[in-house]
Amino acid sequence: MKNLSASTRLAIWLALLAPAILLGGAYVSQYGFGLYPCEMCWWQRYPHFVALFFGAIAILVMVRSVQLARSLAILAAIAMAVSGLIGAFHAGVEYQWWEGFTACTSTLKPLPGESYLDAAMRAPIVRCDVAPWTMFGISLAGYNFLASCGAALVIAVLLRRGRLHK
Repeated sequence: MKNLSASTRLAIWLALLAPAILLGGAYVSQYGFGLYPCEMCWWQRYPHFVALFFGAIAILVMVRSVQLARSLAILAAIAMAVSGLIGAFHAGVEYQWWEGFTACTSTLKPLPGESYLDAAMRAPIVRCDVAPWTMFGISLAGYNFLASCGAALVIAVLLRRGRLHK
């Protein structure tokens, strides 16, 4: 742990915490506030799962192999940036800047004894081209872009600083 600078340690922790917080927020908005994800929302979550995996492994190997932990943090940052770029595309679809290429989605889960037709009739339809929630004119996809790309950039800067101050 002697060779691990404070900025490198912070970058590695951020590689774990940023996707965990962003995924946590997505699930709270889904299950706590009923903002069901559309297809492109799910696309944004998948890279965060990958980033969370890389961040967790980076934390576990941080003591034994600084270089491996740094490499895993970089991979986590790349995954977060991918999610952010998908979020930018999704936000553009929501703002009608360009057309998306997905269909509307729905959560189809029949209750016990219920037919699939009845389940389809009561299931919410979630459109990719309509922002279900905005704050200051920015949708959740837009905030994912800002948070994900911002976190990826901060990780890169911290890792660079840690390399320089070694």
